Amino acid sequence: MDAQTLRAQTFKALHERDRAFVIPNPWDAGSAKMLASLGFEALATTSAGFAFSLGRPDAEGALSLEDTLGNVRAIVGASSLPVAVDLENGFSDSPEGCARTLRQAAACGAVGGSIEDATGRADDPI
Repeated sequence: MDAQTLRAQTFKALHERDRAFVIPNPWDAGSAKMLASLGFEALATTSAGFAFSLGRPDAEGALSLEDTLGNVRAIVGASSLPVAVDLENGFSDSPEGCARTLRQAAACGAVGGSIEDATGRADDPI
């Protein structure tokens, strides 16, 4: 079984157990290593934390998909833990575009992800 499949099975099992698990939010590879060393069982990236670490605001468009996927690769490579990814609005307004983004994140090693329902546009926010 490959490492990503094992991570995905582990992540699924964490969601199915009778008690909650705490999942911290690394913003880069260094924070992922630190959090993994503290005994957490999985990691979930943070778009805000990543943007802030680059001196950018937490806003749609502050990070590109390429920025985000590069950070995902670095975080996945820094730990053996399952990694879920904050994908903002999926970098798309369409379900097909969001699905494409999720597949790209999976190709970087992610085993879960979140898509926000905010557009970042004041005239059409949801």
